[in-house]
Amino acid sequence: MGKLHEDLRDVVDCGLPSALEVMGERWSFMILRASFNGIRHFEDFLVQLGIARNILSNRLGRLVEHGILQRVPCPDDKRRIEYRLTEKGFDLLPAMVSLRQWGEKYGTGVPSNPVLVDRQDRLPIARIQLHAHDGRPLEYEDLDWEDRANIGQIEVIGNCGC
Repeated sequence: MGKLHEDLRDVVDCGLPSALEVMGERWSFMILRASFNGIRHFEDFLVQLGIARNILSNRLGRLVEHGILQRVPCPDDKRRIEYRLTEKGFDLLPAMVSLRQWGEKYGTGVPSNPVLVDRQDRLPIARIQLHAHDGRPLEYEDLDWEDRANIGQIEVIGNCGC
């Protein structure tokens, strides 16, 4: 990568520390994974995850507080609550899939089962990868840092690149 480097001491202008503040521990990711698998009720999270009640309550509260899940009364019983993914929560799917793929490659060493497939053709999804603004796949060697003031008309999302 080029000569410009991030000031790693300056966390204000980087999205990674704020993301880790919300999601940076195992149970939050496991709850999110369960949510992507259709789990919505407190008791179902308890059974499926084998998590302690107090930890689950705390993590669900944090995920709701940060807008990743929302509490919604059940349509058939208004006294029961469902925890549903918000748009902000759904936007974490690529990060979750990427972490799963990384874990398959370097953690377990074997592909997970079941396999995440494209609903249209029933084939496994591709590896999550960085892409240039024009869609070209990028590797680490293709990347560089640039001061935002020097960037042309191309809209860049985020300010950290992490």
